[in-house]
Amino acid sequence: MSALPGHEIARGAFLNHLAGERRLSPRTLEAYGRDLDQLFEFLSAHLGKAPSLQDLQDLSPQDWRAWLADRRRDGVSSRTLQRALSAVRTFMAYAHRRWGVTYEALTLIEAPKAQIGKPKPVSVTGAKAMITETSEAAKLPWIGARDQAVLTLLYGCGLRISEALSLSTADYPLGEVIAITGKGGKTRICPVLPIVREAIAAYVEACPFDLTQDGPLFRALRGGALTPRAVQLVMQTLRSRLGLPASATPHALRHSFATHLLANGGDLRTIQELLGHASLSSTQVYADVEMSRLVAIHAQTHPRAR
Repeated sequence: MSALPGHEIARGAFLNHLAGERRLSPRTLEAYGRDLDQLFEFLSAHLGKAPSLQDLQDLSPQDWRAWLADRRRDGVSSRTLQRALSAVRTFMAYAHRRWGVTYEALTLIEAPKAQIGKPKPVSVTGAKAMITETSEAAKLPWIGARDQAVLTLLYGCGLRISEALSLSTADYPLGEVIAITGKGGKTRICPVLPIVREAIAAYVEACPFDLTQDGPLFRALRGGALTPRAVQLVMQTLRSRLGLPASATPHALRHSFATHLLANGGDLRTIQELLGHASLSSTQVYADVEMSRLVAIHAQTHPRAR
């Protein structure tokens, strides 16, 4: 067998495979590349040289555990370690198919257990207050209209922030439903409430930039694409003004969407479709949150609970 390639050549071939054959999103490809780069950086120091596939094949279980321990010392969570280990296993499986690389030692490594955190939704009152307060918090009227449109979209449709900001001018005006491409390139259909369409229409009317040409729907102060970080800063300002907890983030509005639907009679299967979850177990956590809330209310209000 010919000499195995170095890690840079193997990495490039692997990412091209993921992009071309598996058609993964740019964000997912970036995550794979980042996880591999962190592994190769560790191995360069651990082995004293830039690693080749032969070096990866020769690693012992102790070497793999040393890598995970090093990542843990960097302060990463168990969930992040799970993802990194999954990315490396996918890479090694590809190397096995293409170059015959073996990786028995890696198969002996167990992923760290990650505690599943419960979603922390914003209350109905809090969500409405945040959306209303945007016009007061913004420095310019059109910025206030934009922020109100974005938050209304997140809460009204249950979108991830990246999904909301991926909308282009071609998507406007929004109809009664909109097709959203989420994680893993999976497309789902999201109903659009009249109040969401009205908020976006008000923003488009107030926006000082030309939105007739193809480009991002939501614009930053100087006309470029609005970034997730900018929306996070808006939420930070609103939390301070309204006295809301640090858990009131843009993604919390997606949690609120699901939790409030469930509280008002929505069924888990429908909510799963609306959120774009591949597994019902991902949606089940919202039922657990709602049950915890009901138990707390019961304990606080029943005469025999005191």
